[in-house]
Amino acid sequence: MFRVHAPAAVRRAGVIALMVIGGVLAAQASYAQAAPPQQAQAAKNPYVFASDGALLLQFIKADKTADFEMIMSKVKEALNKSDKPERKEQAKSWKLFKAAEAGAGGAAIYVSIIEPAVKGSDYTVSTILAEAFPTEANALYKTYAEVFGNPPGNLLNLTLVSDLGK
Repeated sequence: MFRVHAPAAVRRAGVIALMVIGGVLAAQASYAQAAPPQQAQAAKNPYVFASDGALLLQFIKADKTADFEMIMSKVKEALNKSDKPERKEQAKSWKLFKAAEAGAGGAAIYVSIIEPAVKGSDYTVSTILAEAFPTEANALYKTYAEVFGNPPGNLLNLTLVSDLGK
């Protein structure tokens, strides 16, 4: 048996320190076991909405606004010509606005308001373009990827709290 010759207060402090360390290690082990579902959730496509709506702010380089608007007109065309009913519903509820104000570094600010969101449908621009324009998709996506400023944008998932018109 191991015996320490120290005052009682020091022994108690040592026991408490060991208990705290044990608790921290147990918590870390528990957190590590819980991490995979969180990682899976983070890997989930942010453009598949489970919320009532979404608001997307996109900061576009001032000299690339024509390219951005061309890409978004192709997205509109793709949604409207799709045989998938959910794509037509997406087109009905997706509105694109351009802010009068400029963003950081003179970037143009575009605001997509999606309300109501077609829950479970993919709003990823590259996916929509690839479905409708498979031979042009790579070139369109390259153009799309080059339009963004810094930061590229913000995505907000919205939950309806109150409809003030009803």
